[in-house]
Amino acid sequence: MKSVIIIPALNEQDAIGGVVHGVKHQVDRVIVVDNGSLDRTAETAANAGADVVFAEPAGYGRACLAGVAAEPEADLLIFMDGDGADDPQDLEALITPIRLREVDFVIGSRALGNVQRGALTLPQRWGNALATSLMKVFWAGSFSDLGPFRAIERKAYERLNMQAPTFGWTVEMQVRALKLGLKCHEVPVSYRRRIGVSKISGTVKGVIFAGAYILGTIFKEAVLGHRTLRRPLSASNSAAVGHVGLYSQNSLPQLCGAPED
Repeated sequence: MKSVIIIPALNEQDAIGGVVHGVKHQVDRVIVVDNGSLDRTAETAANAGADVVFAEPAGYGRACLAGVAAEPEADLLIFMDGDGADDPQDLEALITPIRLREVDFVIGSRALGNVQRGALTLPQRWGNALATSLMKVFWAGSFSDLGPFRAIERKAYERLNMQAPTFGWTVEMQVRALKLGLKCHEVPVSYRRRIGVSKISGTVKGVIFAGAYILGTIFKEAVLGHRTLRRPLSASNSAAVGHVGLYSQNSLPQLCGAPED
């Protein structure tokens, strides 16, 4: 399976080089999506060996969509944050169940793994617990985390019709996997204190906005039901992806849930 790892990044010049070096020999291609950085994130990522995509306006989901659109041939899509918190040593465990054709979708669960002291704030822990509990109530989901380190088989991804432009991206992916009854799995991963200041947990505004988007996405998906999955999202959908540019330099599977009628 041809694999690509997509790394959204916003002002991550101090971390992104190490992140790229840690994963580039484990996948076929590394794409760093610069989502409006004002520092040397793009240059540092390219020097480390990544292809750099520029996506505007800012938004975590927009960055992920842009990364997927930039690599139409990969069979295995991997998503990872660019702040150094995710451990590249966990990548093999994350993607092996998909390579073996056992599952469609794997979440790297911080709740099941080792979290460095101070790496997750109390609001983050509480928010993850609430979101996963709501997914269990609405769709009988068995997720333990909304971890950003995740992998999905391309054909399964395309069925999800991903659209969330900002913080709702991760939970939208998990909810829609539940709706379709994809074969899902979680693996324990390590989580370290990030390098630099978090755009979410580092500010009160970020925490409030992220929480609102995450909960709003869950309730929207519950109200709309299966209708959100019917129309595939085109890679050229400018409303969802925004402006995109490219710069480059030399365990057993579990069903997420029963599909809705």
